[in-house]
Formats: sequence, C-alpha cells, structure tokens
Amino acid sequence: MEKIFKAAVVGMGGIGHTHANCIKNDPLAELIAVCDLIPAKADAAAEKFGVPAYYSLKEMLIAHPEIEVVHVTTSGFENGSWHYDPTIEALDAGRHVLVEKPISNNIEEARFMVDYAAKKGLYLGCDLNHYFSEPAFKADELIKNGGVGEQVYAMTKVGFNGSTVNVNPVDRNSRWQMPYSHAKAFLTHPFSVMRHFCGDVTHIQAFMDKPGARRQSEDLMLSIQSVHMKFQNGCVGYLLSQRGDAMFGLGGWWSFELAGTHGTFCIENCVEKLTYWKNGQEPEVTNTGITDFGATFPIRIHAFYEDLVNKVPLEHLRASGRDALATMEYIFAAIDSYENGGEIVRPHALPACSIRSFRTAPQAFSCCLGQDSPAWL
Repeated sequence: MEKIFKAAVVGMGGIGHTHANCIKNDPLAELIAVCDLIPAKADAAAEKFGVPAYYSLKEMLIAHPEIEVVHVTTSGFENGSWHYDPTIEALDAGRHVLVEKPISNNIEEARFMVDYAAKKGLYLGCDLNHYFSEPAFKADELIKNGGVGEQVYAMTKVGFNGSTVNVNPVDRNSRWQMPYSHAKAFLTHPFSVMRHFCGDVTHIQAFMDKPGARRQSEDLMLSIQSVHMKFQNGCVGYLLSQRGDAMFGLGGWWSFELAGTHGTFCIENCVEKLTYWKNGQEPEVTNTGITDFGATFPIRIHAFYEDLVNKVPLEHLRASGRDALATMEYIFAAIDSYENGGEIVRPHALPACSIRSFRTAPQAFSCCLGQDSPAWL
C-alpha cells in the first residue's frame, strides 16, 4: 500500500479551498486540519471539509504532530507577500511545503525560502500548475522524441480578456495598486512554462505600460508587459501579458508556441488544444475537450505527492521552489530592464541544485502592512 501523507492548508481563501478539495480527493494525501487568521474563514472551511479549524499555524502544528505537509495558500500584496512567514515556520517545524505562486513577491525572501528548505533537507514545491495538463504532457513527449528538434523560437501570450472600458474592479484593491503587481503576481506562470520547455533564460529585455483608461483613472498598475528573452540553449523567446485591457485573438487567453528545426507545436487555452506541425505533413490537432483551467490543480498537487512517495532527490522535485525562484529572478530582471529603458539584463544566478551555504534571513517585509496583515510567528 502506498504511503498517504497527512496534510494541512493554511490560508482559507478561494485557492485554499481548491487545495483542500484536491487533498480530499487525492489517494496519496489526507487532509488533517485547516488554518486561517480570520476565524470565520477557518471555521467555514473546517465545516466544509470535516476537519478541525485553527487560527494559528503554530498551534495547529503542535496539536497535530502527524502533519507532514503544509500547503501555504495565503495571499497578500501582489499575491505573494504573505507566503514567506508560514513557509519558513512550517519548514522550521520539519514539514514539507507546497506554496502557492508567486513563491514570494520579495526576491530576497524567495531566495531565502529555497535556501532554507535545502538546508533542512525538506521538499519545497510551488503551484506552477500551467504545465500540468494533457497538452503540456503531449508537448513534453514531442520534445523528448525529437519532434521539435533544435529549438528556434518560443512565444507566449497570456492574460485576461477585457477592454479599457471594463478595467477589472479587483485592480482597485490596495493589494494591487502597485506598479508591478500584475508582473509579480502573474508572470510566474508564463515564465515557468517557457522555462519548463526551453530551459534557463540568460538575457531579458522588457517594456511595460498601461493604456489610457488606466492612466486617466490614476491606476498605478503597469498592466502590459512585453518581454524578449534568450535561453541558454540558444532559442529566443517572446512573452506578452496584459490584464484585461484588450481581447485576445488566436490562441485565446493562454497560448504557447515552440518552433524547432523538426517541427512546431502550439498549446491553446492552456488545457484545451495542442496543434503540431511537421514539415510536409498536415497538422496534428489534439482537442482535449477540457475547457476548465481548474483541471490543472489536482494534477499538479498529485504530482507533488507522487514525488514525495517516490522520495525523489530534492533537485528532481517537479515545480520546485527553485523553479519558482527562477521565475521571480526573471520577473525582477524584467523590472530592472524596464526601469533602465529596455536595457538587456542577465537574471540573477540560480542556486546550485545541491545544498549550499546558508543565506542570512531577510529583514521582515513590512510594506503596506495593515491591521489585516498576518503575524504567523
């Protein structure tokens, strides 16, 4: 009989419920408890999932020493400022962690989280779920079997459909009213997909802006990103992202195209369709019949537990903290490029896969803290 890992979820917003539901339905995991600083959220989730509620991560871990995995699904500014403290507390208590993306909106915190997990010899995964889909798995096989050949170019287009007359109301939330909130919260996904298929990025050049409607309403968010990049393998890439400022055309809200000397494939709408072109042949089209992006969550979460069951080496963990850190290094390189007029920037080097010297913990991130800010420790 395969081992069943006992798990808990901290942060019971919408994404926390998604994780809890995936755990409840995963044959390799058992949901033991839920936690949120807001009692009403913790209590509602506890009633829904039939487990105890806690309002302190520390108290939950003391009450349930059998917990082996903590899912960190807290939110925060730029969708990541409340990930650091619960992740470090769980790792410090000897638990494996699966954290939501972005791993953190603070690059020093992200680097420290990866270092600390390695020092502790624990698994730190991140919910980089966009390449856990049937089209992505088929694309993996195409690459593995030589169907693409030498990679020539990669293009990603991703974001939200909309128009400048219908700016997303959530953008008015104070957590989003920062220049790089869309870049930090969202570009993790396209960068993770491009790196998954093409490898490490060595050079980045970025331009960012926002349309007139956002300027007129004094919206601080830079909602449009145009990023050029070069990969270590020589492939060149382009990423376009926008947050509901225009309607997308071909490929829908999410498309990734990779072209090589033997063939080209394009994934549309993340989970929906893959088309493969090979010289002199009719295109091969795979329609999955799936339109719900939510289908990626149980697949990605199950993969995390599979890796734990199989005791894979830390450096072989799929969608690892190190992989998530890579995406943040690229995002911060893109910000650096934009702030310097489109200058070409080389991203910060990633840590070696093996355990390295221990980094000094960053100072507490205190930007915009208010009365609803977390105090996990």
